[in-house]
Amino acid sequence: MSKYMNKVINDEILDKLSLKNRYNFLNNNLMAILSPEQFNHLKKVQKFCLRFEKKNGITHGPEEDIYDWIPAFGAEGYITRAHNFEMIDINYDYHGMTADLLRYFAIDMFDPQFAMGSGATVLAINPILEHHENIPARLEALEDLATGKVSGCICITEPERGSDAVHQLTTCDEQEDGSFILNGEKVFNTNAPKSKWAVVYATAEQNNGNLMAQFLVDTSWEGWKCERVNIPWVPKLYLGHELLEDLRVPKEYVLGGVGKGREHLFEGLVPERLGIAIGAIAQCWGAVSHAAIYANLRKQFDQEILKFQGVGFLLTDLWARTTNLTLGLLKFAEAYDDKMEKFAGKIPGNISRAMVASASQFKYHTTNLSKEVCYEAANLMGGAGLSDNTLMHDYVNISRIQEILGGSRQIQQYIMSMALRQLFKML
Repeated sequence: MSKYMNKVINDEILDKLSLKNRYNFLNNNLMAILSPEQFNHLKKVQKFCLRFEKKNGITHGPEEDIYDWIPAFGAEGYITRAHNFEMIDINYDYHGMTADLLRYFAIDMFDPQFAMGSGATVLAINPILEHHENIPARLEALEDLATGKVSGCICITEPERGSDAVHQLTTCDEQEDGSFILNGEKVFNTNAPKSKWAVVYATAEQNNGNLMAQFLVDTSWEGWKCERVNIPWVPKLYLGHELLEDLRVPKEYVLGGVGKGREHLFEGLVPERLGIAIGAIAQCWGAVSHAAIYANLRKQFDQEILKFQGVGFLLTDLWARTTNLTLGLLKFAEAYDDKMEKFAGKIPGNISRAMVASASQFKYHTTNLSKEVCYEAANLMGGAGLSDNTLMHDYVNISRIQEILGGSRQIQQYIMSMALRQLFKML
């Protein structure tokens, strides 16, 4: 059975649009700016993806379940490389935010929806890593997620609260034995219907951010009910709508008690928004690589369409902006890694607050660029760019939702405006 509803691109061009050639396009752009260690890591992940695609006959067609691929990638340490996991006896030869940026570049070009799903699992990994306290139950969850045994999700957004993450309606009632009873509703949580573990936020008093708490939830527990929300732009991803009805969370699964939830939520903003920015710029590279290869091969009026100024000049503009923003994002990731190493994983508050603003800037800028680059690159390919013959339809679709994830465009602008106010006060 063909993966295409109807093949509209000739075999010569389709062969040239292979994952291997798109990787080569990316590598030829990055080889001059990456260190040998960085470049070798990128190529190592790419090599795994190429072998996995060939060995398993991956077509990226609509019938494939991307969640089936998670264990293989997890076994190689390719769910995340942002951290080492010494507490569960996992030590990577190369890790950190920069390593994860490069990992994501390789995996996004392999399959954008799969990359986005792995990013949602990372959002569950981060708070457990920060607050496991060597408690066996938490370490078990951490190992499950980091090694790809299961998927994870993070439950913040609510139907009536959207980007207002602080004033939640989901409640938590502490019991005499230190456990909590959760009641409420969450929505739009990537991976939730497929997840074994969920990190859930709730509050002891509705609309009171100062009384928030953070919990690790096993989705097999009684009181967890999750149904899939259909987001047509990402048909292979499972987003959830959760009802928590008298869901009991044992004491050992309380990552942060009442009054700690808000603090824990905000400490995750930098890696979360940086992760979204990485995904967005990776999508730009995926789209530009498709369009660049296609424009050099597709002929119209007896010459390659790249030679027409309307095509060539627009493509070079998309390429230049993607390259330049990649340089900025790479520099920020390297600076983040330096700070994490210097301060033993606990970046001081003043530096962390500055990084929150910078992460919002990158999230705002990259998602905006991705929306433009993916659409314009597909447009340069004409109907071929919108058909199911390549991954371009995934790039166009995902780029349309990135501005909403992790706080909408307007929320990022609000954060940046408040940062400008703070900078003024420091004069």
